[in-house]
Amino acid sequence: MKLLIVEDDKIVAQMLKNGLNSRDHTVEVADDGADGSFMGRSFDYDAIVLDYDLPRKNGLTVCKEVRTSGRATPIVFLSSNDDAELKVRALDQGADDYITKPFALNELFARLQAVTRRPPAIKDSVLSVSDIILDTDRHIVERGGRRIHLTRKEFNLLEYLMKNIGFVLSRALLLEHVWTSDSNPFSNTVEAHIRNVRKKLNAGGRPNLIGNIPGRGYVVDTPQNLAKL
Repeated sequence: MKLLIVEDDKIVAQMLKNGLNSRDHTVEVADDGADGSFMGRSFDYDAIVLDYDLPRKNGLTVCKEVRTSGRATPIVFLSSNDDAELKVRALDQGADDYITKPFALNELFARLQAVTRRPPAIKDSVLSVSDIILDTDRHIVERGGRRIHLTRKEFNLLEYLMKNIGFVLSRALLLEHVWTSDSNPFSNTVEAHIRNVRKKLNAGGRPNLIGNIPGRGYVVDTPQNLAKL
């Protein structure tokens, strides 16, 4: 998953980032409400972890602005304020969950997994395209029953492609979702990772399932559908 943490306490933010990175998630951090609101409205995240007491804009304002922009990104409040009225207001503004500090990282991980599976798009932890199986919970990829060992970025790249089967995803979109928003747009990291994933998936003469559409981007689909593009 790609996650946004909006937290002005640098120690808490770093702890969250380290913990989420260790679970193979891509994490970006905003240290005030204004930046958090901008990033939440401008970029594609699987979930947002949002503090309430923030400089420039508080968490309620950030949540409202993200929802008003049309983003349905799951939002989990993480606050030292345990006032029941505030929790109600946060949920009314569109928050999906509310955790009170201090908290256990395992609880946050579980809450994030729960909210990212909620409607309108309940997400299955197991994705499949042709004979490729990707398990997001166990971080496992198999093809034809053979285990494929991918790096974290390769896994995240393949996961995002498989979640959008049949859709051509631009290089810029892949950079935004799989990497961080400050990634160098002129580097060849997307191309290099696509080559590596293809090489690993296609070992043993398996047909290629990752298509390259010149001038448009990349798409995962069955060989039959790729042949029509």
